[in-house]
Amino acid sequence: MLLGTWNLENLYLPGGPSGPADKAAYETKLAALAAVITELDPALLGVQEVGDPEALRDLAQAVGGTWHIALSEQADSRGIRVGFLGRAPMEVLHDTSAFPAKLRPVQADDAGLETARTGRGLLAVLTETEAGPLRVAVAHLKSKLLSYPNGRFQPRDEGERARYGAYALYRRAAEATALRALADELLAGKGKERDVAVLGDLNDEVQAATTQILLGPPGSEIGTSGYEHPDRGDAMRLWDVAPLIPAERRYSRINSGRRELIDHILASHHLVHRVTAAGTGLPDDETPRLPSVGTDPAERQGAPGSDHAPVWVRVG
Repeated sequence: MLLGTWNLENLYLPGGPSGPADKAAYETKLAALAAVITELDPALLGVQEVGDPEALRDLAQAVGGTWHIALSEQADSRGIRVGFLGRAPMEVLHDTSAFPAKLRPVQADDAGLETARTGRGLLAVLTETEAGPLRVAVAHLKSKLLSYPNGRFQPRDEGERARYGAYALYRRAAEATALRALADELLAGKGKERDVAVLGDLNDEVQAATTQILLGPPGSEIGTSGYEHPDRGDAMRLWDVAPLIPAERRYSRINSGRRELIDHILASHHLVHRVTAAGTGLPDDETPRLPSVGTDPAERQGAPGSDHAPVWVRVG
């Protein structure tokens, strides 16, 4: 079974403010995305940046065969949301954006706006696999890309850059905390016997504090001496599969010429120990072939394919 996650980059119908300019550009984008999904052949793929539900259905049709779709009903201000494409039927368990009860709202801008919800919904589903039930949550956390009042992507001064960097970090940390609370519900203290995965565009790298929030008790990450030694924390831990990805492939985006792994798959104890391979991009490619992105997302509006590489694991 191959389980994956992929940011589809502005999957909108043509003609809108964020989508391809015309039908031809739209069909080119769909064809590029469909070719990757066809070659990956995932049993379940978590997706991000779905702007129009109809566009995801068009993508499934372009791939061909039978696909089941689950989409969050909670989109951000641009209309993008998370979802799943799966070969088997899915039951939606949760579609939430609320912060955990004890987490207070966080500041979001200079005017003092506060938020107590994630920018995009966190979606969790239950599906059946050959190995039994699989519970999976998909997320798209607050971007590291900073935006400023009146649609600006450049600050007026370094003080404004610093403040809005802090606001973005507050939000991403709070959203990671909300995602961890959802993971707790999926695990229910049974990580040693339940197949649970949390995946998506976490918008930061493996060692970032916001990513680390999701792991649970420290001490047995992949590659450490504790990994092969069971302990009491295994029932509620999640393991980031990043160390299982070959080093030369350990990136899912290129930002200003720098490779970074910001898309992740985290797995429960019962699931992670059955992972036989992990990677980014297409398995037969030497390394993912990606464009380098900058600070203005409008530069790639209507571009074919995606500026992210899919991240995947194969589970035995």
